Amino acid sequence: MGTVIVVGVVVVGFAIKEALDAYALDMGRPEVWPVPETAPALRKPSPKKRPKPEPKGPDFPPVEPPETSERERRRCEPVPAKRHLGGNKLHDKCADKIPNNSFPGRDVFVNGKNFDALQLAARALWEVKTDNFDTYPPELRRIVLEDQVPELQYERALALACGFNFRVGVRRAAHKAALESLDRNLDIVVMDWC
Repeated sequence: MGTVIVVGVVVVGFAIKEALDAYALDMGRPEVWPVPETAPALRKPSPKKRPKPEPKGPDFPPVEPPETSERERRRCEPVPAKRHLGGNKLHDKCADKIPNNSFPGRDVFVNGKNFDALQLAARALWEVKTDNFDTYPPELRRIVLEDQVPELQYERALALACGFNFRVGVRRAAHKAALESLDRNLDIVVMDWC
């Protein structure tokens, strides 16, 4: 019986030594476990943010302004009216003769407003003022400017919001100078064709 115990202890000792040797060999390498593979989670697009498209083609500004919705695109899409809405023959004649007017004889509806003309190639919306400004007395000039400048600033903001330039056509240099003295950001042209 003593021999069996001694042989059992030797076998156990041998097994322990084999385990220690195997452990010593593995000390130089980290133990690696297989990583379970999972499919990437699909992201739902945020209703508040629209994904930005990858740029394609040459690196120059787009022809149209960046849009955030179909509704906004429609709002900024120029729609020609059936005719000029004001009914002033001189005003309509001046608007029709704007160089490269895309829709002579018509107003153009953009962003909730009828503009007098559109130069599509230059992406410019026009508003025409046919006042005989230089013949007005000083008080009437002041009243005209107080009325026109905020209106023109608002129309300019509508045009710029849709990626259009905004130009104001006037008949007299005095009118141009008076408007520019109140707002240097307005692009004012004396209509020598009118």
